[in-house]
Amino acid sequence: KVELHLTMLALGLEGSANKLGIGIVKEDGTILSNVRHTYITPPGTGFLPKETAEHHRKHILRLVKEAIKEAQIKPEELDCVCYTKGPGMGGPLRVCAVVARMLSQMWKKPLVGVNHCVAHIEMGRIITGARDPVALYVSGGNTQVISYAQERYRIFGETIDIAVGNCLDRFARIVKLSNDPSPGYNIEQSAKNGSKFVELPYVVKGMDVSFAGILSNAEETANRMLSKGECTVDDLCFSLQETLFAMLVETTERAMAHCGNNEVMAVGGVGCNKRLHQMLATMASERGGKAYTTDDRYCIDNGAMIAYTGLLMFRHGHVTPLEEATCTQRFRTDDVHVNWRRDEDPAPQPPPPQPVWAPLRPENAPA
Repeated sequence: KVELHLTMLALGLEGSANKLGIGIVKEDGTILSNVRHTYITPPGTGFLPKETAEHHRKHILRLVKEAIKEAQIKPEELDCVCYTKGPGMGGPLRVCAVVARMLSQMWKKPLVGVNHCVAHIEMGRIITGARDPVALYVSGGNTQVISYAQERYRIFGETIDIAVGNCLDRFARIVKLSNDPSPGYNIEQSAKNGSKFVELPYVVKGMDVSFAGILSNAEETANRMLSKGECTVDDLCFSLQETLFAMLVETTERAMAHCGNNEVMAVGGVGCNKRLHQMLATMASERGGKAYTTDDRYCIDNGAMIAYTGLLMFRHGHVTPLEEATCTQRFRTDDVHVNWRRDEDPAPQPPPPQPVWAPLRPENAPA
């Protein structure tokens, strides 16, 4: 029998890609700890599942201990242990699932498997206070335009090949930008210095988008124009970013018109990009609406978003039996029964002032 407290507390484990995060969160959204460690590879390279999983295995127990210490709680005070069930990279996901099962048995706490995409949306809603926004979910592994209806997050448009973040990351490798702190961030900074717009393919197919062809064209263009001195890396970053984001804003606005909704919210790692914020805000303002955005404390993968969403699910009867506490690389956003929301629900109240937003030391500092 599971005892429900008035104010519950959860620990969340996130490790679907190269960021490993552990968070401890109260049911009202107060973040008690949110520690994170990122696997960073040399310029020109990406992160592979095997090496990323090894990184997570090396750091996960230390981060769990650090999160508990920073939150100033004892494991017995937790109501549940939440972990990312998917989608994501298989090896890294398995590391977190194994540790979640271990902690659940060791501390005698129920398990909750959380959809990574839904966690981004719920973290965005509680942080911004947005009631029912159309969500533009943009990251290294996912690109979706989403709106809530009848206890599901419905997908109105998505990429038909690679994610926008993957396109940006791979272009950063082509032009040898650093992966520290992330290739997308370094493209954003480089784009600020671009002054020449280089025309690239613009591929919108109804409500869906395609980025693979743009990446191939951008690589060919970079090799040709850079060697002749016809443009700079800054110009190419600027041109790629403008093209990709214009496609995303177009499909997002179409979803807003279809839903009769003037609120939009950007979530996911690429959702940190300030140029994307600006373009969404301009579009929403012209529609008489509002754009909600958050910064890298919440957009980038973190354990707190898993803990908070897991608490919402746990409060409404979602528990993952131990024998079903697996992970999957493919877990659609619209596969989740969102029974903690109703169409007529008021806006969530923003959480209380947070005692801790980020690690007490830089996330990659040695222990």
